[in-house]
This record gives sequence, C-alpha cells and structure tokens, in this order.
Amino acid sequence: MSMKIVFHRYNSICEPDYLEAFRALGLEVVENTEEIGHPNLPMKRRIETVSRMILEERPLFVFSINFFPFISMICEKLGVLYVAESVDCPVPEIYNTQIRNAHNRVFLFDSAQYESIASENPAGIFHLPLGAAAGRITAHLNATGHGEDGAFGPEDERYDSDVSFVGSLYEEKDNYLDVRQKLSPEQQGFLDGLVRAQLQLPGLALVREVLKDEALLEKYDLGASIRAADPGFYHSEICVRNMDSFLISDWYLGFHLTHLDRVRTLNLLAQVADVDFYTRSDTGELSGVHCHGGVTSLDQMPIVFRRSRINLNLTMRPIETGLPQRIWDVLGAGGFLLTDERAELPSFLVPGEHVETFADEAELVEKIRYYLEHPAEREAIARAGYEEICRAGTVLHRVMEMVKIVAAEV
Repeated sequence: MSMKIVFHRYNSICEPDYLEAFRALGLEVVENTEEIGHPNLPMKRRIETVSRMILEERPLFVFSINFFPFISMICEKLGVLYVAESVDCPVPEIYNTQIRNAHNRVFLFDSAQYESIASENPAGIFHLPLGAAAGRITAHLNATGHGEDGAFGPEDERYDSDVSFVGSLYEEKDNYLDVRQKLSPEQQGFLDGLVRAQLQLPGLALVREVLKDEALLEKYDLGASIRAADPGFYHSEICVRNMDSFLISDWYLGFHLTHLDRVRTLNLLAQVADVDFYTRSDTGELSGVHCHGGVTSLDQMPIVFRRSRINLNLTMRPIETGLPQRIWDVLGAGGFLLTDERAELPSFLVPGEHVETFADEAELVEKIRYYLEHPAEREAIARAGYEEICRAGTVLHRVMEMVKIVAAEV
C-alpha cells in the first residue's frame, strides 16, 4: 500500500499543521503548491496539475483543507480517495453535487453542518472537530521567551492585555448592505425585520426557520432578486438542493449579523475593561477599544493568546454547534479562554474546568470582571485546558482519526 499522499495547498493558515501531522504518522507528503500566490489560476491548469500528480505519484489519497469539487471530480475519474477537512462555515461547496462522490472522505467540524449534508453520502461524510497544534505553539512560545508556565523572558509588553480578541469584524465579507440597496423597499423591510429579530437571539435559528418557507421566498422573490444583485451568488443548478434559503440566511445575513454582534460586543466591553483588538478589519465603528493591526497566525498570535489575561471567542453566527479554530488555538497556547456557549463544547472540554463560557452579554461582563480579579482561578483553568488539549485535542489526534478511517477501506 502506498504511504504517499498528495496535499493540495492554497495557503490556508491550517495547512502547515496538517502537513506536520501527516509526516509525523510516517506518510510521505507531496505538495501541490501551484495555487499559493496564484488564487486566480485557470481551472484548466488546476485540473491538469492535480491529475498529473495523481498519475505520477499514485497516492494513498489526495488531501486538502476545505472541500474542492474539482478535486473530488478528478479523484472519482482516476479512482483515488479524496480526503478534505473543512475548517470554515458556511461552505457552499459542500452542497455541490460532487459531494455524493463515493471516493470522498469529507470531515466537517460543525455537527449541525454535518447533519445538513450527511444523508447525501453517508459513507463519505464525517463529523470531526478541529484541533490545536499544541506542540508547535509550545515550542514557538518557549523559543521566543513566552513559555515555561508564563515565566516570560524578553520584555515584550505590547502583547500584554487584560482582555483581547483576535479576529475579523466581518465587514469585509458583509455585503448585505450592498445587496440590500438593489432590492425593493418591501424586500428591504422584510430582511431588516429578520435581522432585528435575530439580533435578540443567538445563532441563526430564527432566520433559518423563516427562510425555509418556500412560499415566503417566492412571495418576496428573494432568491431571484439577490442572485440578480450579486453575481457571486452560488448557483443551485450545481448543488444537491436549492441554495436560496441557505445563502440568504448563512451568507448574507449570517455575515451581517456577525459584524453587528462583534461591533456591539467590543464597544460594550470597552466600557468595563481594557480591550485589545487585533484585526485587519476597518475599526471605524469601534469606540474605546485598543485597536491594533492583524497578527501573524503562526508567530504573533500564540504570544497574544499566552500573554492575555482573558482571551475572547466570539463565534460567527453561521457556526451553529461546532468549536471554531480560535478555541483550539487559545488553549493550545496555554491561554485562558472565555467563549460564548457552544453546543459541542461539553463533548470535548468541561466549562469551568478547561474553559469558561457565557450565555449573554450580562454574563460576559460579569465573568470578565470576576476573572480579572481572580488570577489564580484563571491560571488554573488555562493550565487544565492546555493539558486536556495535549491529551486528546491536537491536530495530530484529528489526522490520526482521518487516516484510521481511510486506511480501514483501502
């Protein structure tokens, strides 16, 4: 049996850790790096390159971060397994008809996302959480003097924070307002009302439930109107289901609501604590927040997580149940994490023991005040979270599970 895999790369920040994990298991990894730095590479060239590499290398499987329908199609034609680890949500591509390919082994980190598509390929779609690159992160922190139980070496106070958040405001992905301008007043009023109602509740359950009503979509002609307003609308013709409801709720309204959430939450917290925000987003809507530029994922971000007294996780709305990568990265750096409640969290971590959670803004403010005043409790939780991640929550653990599933069938 071949111990070689082809790893299709496009410069996802997750790729280096999966590369390292595959190699740690003794697999020879042949990298396809043609897309790195060339995101607009013609599809014909992409297909030719992946096809040639499969024919030349005869791999055990082809792997990519996130699901690419064109790679699935190639693997189906050439009779090789395609393994994909989805790290994002929403992902319209998982509803492409190519998801039905029997050669797929697609892993989704959000169980609700998994449930929404699993029936299309029961033997080829799996639920698998994300993980932390705890070994790499720890080695980096130690090498830069930020490790060893918080006994920091070189003075580098620019990353010290009472409360920090690393992420996007999603204003760069929030094109709801642009699309909205091209809709009728009646359509605008309907969608704006949905946004106002959903803002009072977590997640997207209300929006999704309302938009599942096909008669309502037809009444307001939302699908056709938004397709006309945005040429980038994902086409239902190549999908296992009509995508109108999903895209309106999770893509347009989901990003918009996430943007509104994060602006509101950060502005609120700035009134009760010193908040440092590391982002490449436009921060013009924020007030009282200490805004910094973005930090590099592999080098600077772990230092922020380690040196912050409280690290926030504000999950984007379309992630319904799963644990976003930020949770694993904070814990893998030995940081204290305060996250919004996640349905899947108790399956992997114990709230109050490995992490802390909040249900609403009032509880968030209360717990920030409490843990800033109780450093010993905060540090004990951070340590326990780190140890639990090392025990059972690393990227290597996830890759081992993937390879186990694949190896059982070849």
